[in-house]
Amino acid sequence: MTGAPPASVVVRELAFAYPDGHQALFGVNLRIEPGERVALLGPNGSGKTTLVLHLNGILTAGHGGVEIAGMAVDRSNVKEIRRRVGVVFQDPDDQLFMPTVRDDIAFGPANFGVRGAELAGRVDDALAAVDMAEFGDRSPLHLSGGQRRRVAVATVLACQPEVLVLDEPSSNLDPVARRELADVLLRLKGTMLMVTHDLPYALQLCQRGVVLDDGVVVADQPIRELLADADLLQRHRLELPFGFSPI
Repeated sequence: MTGAPPASVVVRELAFAYPDGHQALFGVNLRIEPGERVALLGPNGSGKTTLVLHLNGILTAGHGGVEIAGMAVDRSNVKEIRRRVGVVFQDPDDQLFMPTVRDDIAFGPANFGVRGAELAGRVDDALAAVDMAEFGDRSPLHLSGGQRRRVAVATVLACQPEVLVLDEPSSNLDPVARRELADVLLRLKGTMLMVTHDLPYALQLCQRGVVLDDGVVVADQPIRELLADADLLQRHRLELPFGFSPI
């Protein structure tokens, strides 16, 4: 018999200060199991982005460490870590820069050495996964905002990451585009970490919520229970839309 697979993400006592002396993280601990969907919540300046940038090696821990699927994040294996942790940025312009949608999706796996029929298959699978199969030969410039967001997700899926990280996925989307993206994300099977201020979206897409504030984890519990705790939300400057109830 083989043992259980390692956790998708393990963060141990992670602390980090920027060169100007600002301490952004103070001993963060977090564990995410394979297939979990976790919403990372917190006010602006709480350390969410700093934490995420440690997951794929953009930032290096000042103290403590991070493991992705059992592999320690360090400079010696940063390329493999960035394959395992796919980050979808808030602005699709940060990820879409090639002449066609298909070229954009192929760029990542090609950079990791995938070629030929396997590369073409990954592109086709990623397009299908985000309901954009008929748009492969279009320029990203000619797509709507919601379509561009889904293509940005496809560029990451084509690399077959262990962990999908989404930075404010619902921002600047109209209600239809927001629903279409949710439909796509709900079908995905892998581990997901979603950084968001959109609490209803967090409830729709995730089972678990983690609140980060002033560089420390202040709550970690089932998302519905977390959003039902009005005192907790108020203390950490999180606010549900008027009239919305998580119950």
